[in-house]
Amino acid sequence: MNRRNQAKNIPPTGELRQSQLLTTFGPGSMVDLPNQAVLIGGLDHWQFAERKRVFEDRLEGYLRELLSLDELTLYEPPVDNGDPMAPRSGITAFLFPAWFLAQVDETYEAPGGRVYRTRPLVPWDRLVRGGYLNRDRKVVPVVPVRFVQACVKGHISDIDWYAFVRETFDHDRAGQLWLDEGGAGNDFAEIYLRDERNSNHRRPLGHATVPGAKVLGNCSGRMPWLGPRHWDKCEEPNRLLTRSASNAYFSQTVNVIAIPDTDAALKGAVDEVFDDFLQYSESCEDVTRERRKQRVMNALEGHSSEAVWADIQRRKGGVPAESRSIKQAEIETLMASPDTVGEDVPGGDFYARARSLTGLPAPFQGRLDRVVLVHRLREVMAQVGFTRFEPVMPDIDGELDLHVEPAPLARETTWLPAIENRGEGVFLSFSRAAIESWMSRPGVRARSAQLVAGFESWVERKGADNATFPGVPYLMLHSLSHLLITAVALECGYSASAIRERVYAGEYGFGILLYTGSAGSEGTLGGLVEVGRDIESHLRRALELGRLCSNDPVCAQHDSPNPHEERFLHGSACHGCLLIAETSCERCNEFLDRALVVPTVSIRDSAFFGGEGCG
Repeated sequence: MNRRNQAKNIPPTGELRQSQLLTTFGPGSMVDLPNQAVLIGGLDHWQFAERKRVFEDRLEGYLRELLSLDELTLYEPPVDNGDPMAPRSGITAFLFPAWFLAQVDETYEAPGGRVYRTRPLVPWDRLVRGGYLNRDRKVVPVVPVRFVQACVKGHISDIDWYAFVRETFDHDRAGQLWLDEGGAGNDFAEIYLRDERNSNHRRPLGHATVPGAKVLGNCSGRMPWLGPRHWDKCEEPNRLLTRSASNAYFSQTVNVIAIPDTDAALKGAVDEVFDDFLQYSESCEDVTRERRKQRVMNALEGHSSEAVWADIQRRKGGVPAESRSIKQAEIETLMASPDTVGEDVPGGDFYARARSLTGLPAPFQGRLDRVVLVHRLREVMAQVGFTRFEPVMPDIDGELDLHVEPAPLARETTWLPAIENRGEGVFLSFSRAAIESWMSRPGVRARSAQLVAGFESWVERKGADNATFPGVPYLMLHSLSHLLITAVALECGYSASAIRERVYAGEYGFGILLYTGSAGSEGTLGGLVEVGRDIESHLRRALELGRLCSNDPVCAQHDSPNPHEERFLHGSACHGCLLIAETSCERCNEFLDRALVVPTVSIRDSAFFGGEGCG
């Protein structure tokens, strides 16, 4: 929004939340505006009135190592403070696509007598005063065309419509093109591109959807979100992409839960003055010199210059990154021996208390070994890149595998966008001995073999040779997490889509963290903590939900390797039982099987909670 509009109090055409800029509408994503469509610009095109640093050393260290960078900083996306006199801030967006459909009411009768609605397809450089000049010399409004082309590396560009309709890339740009649509306009086989200059040139858009057809040619490597003239080398085949489709943009993000640190007071003190005074310090002597300034002196009171200099070195990457995985550090904190972790102070990053398990019902004894009520937590999310067509999920340790090359957010990465959310949660830890005993049962081994066969079919179909099966403990805990989210949403005060999960299944332990959070200093209603106080009742309700699905017996009898259904990563799981909002799930609603949690109508011998009274 420009300053003239601000002065007149004219509302902007649209606004995005900071969290949306890391997920749905980040760099390289497509956004529809009232009269046109745009592509969100890369980080080089983000303007800040004042940058706000997001401090999370563990995440910064991990991302530096992941991206092989010497330095990396996390900043919040820019915000509009509403002050017309403030320095300009915002994000540049580029016009995309550059082809438009004129809003005319005409029909075309195809050979055979079928009548289609038809509209002129016009490039941007032929628009007149932002519209299409029709035969009556009147300017007609236009809308952006729905279809573009992209490749698996995230490159995107307009379709060469002349090449498509004339079936040759050796062509001129003369002649009017028309888009003929039959029916509701949703069937590619009923959408035709027509060349007015040659009536024989009429081609269904469905030809561009045939796997391996390569009718759209090879990718040119265009990355228009980095600038109008930015290309990369690419030989991938172009694929048809509908701008509004759910597979047009998959943000690659990394999330961490901020955990208490013995040096938290020191880090907080350095945070106050790092950007303005300490970031250019090259030695302990420089720190001592800076401490002569009143603001620095007040902030660092009680901390030695040597300790401050050690913290500065760590921030700049001089200390090796922590060897523990992201989730390992979190679960070790949640499983720490003290019953209380962190401090219960307003605006605190983390405060958790373990509740007593005395009187735990028999079905959960020996299985559930710890419940932690997380009164305060802080989650930090950073975006690393994005993909199109297929999402790239973190592994079960919460870490990204970059064997699939993400599209870059900037021409040269020196910082990444990040946000922090504050909220609450409840953590459940499960006995390692109970899980190992469960895994040794014949029924579980047979079910595991079936699920692994489905995973191998998926690997073969997708060509994901580097993918690793997460193991049946992960699938069991992941499925239980989904059932529990559905069960607690009825009473905790949050909608199911507002509750998120972190599933821990590795050598470091087994557990589930359900949490919620929002931007700002406080993001909690206390509902999930109350859930933890009576977790037995909610677990019973969750297990009962898993026993029977509205789609049984079809859901319960699903065979993972079945090539006809192509649901290779699902066991007994569907929209009637386990699938939840993808904002809540850490694995995009994959790797689920309720038969590993409770007995179903088809499989009785693979359930972790298979005893009497378990639901």
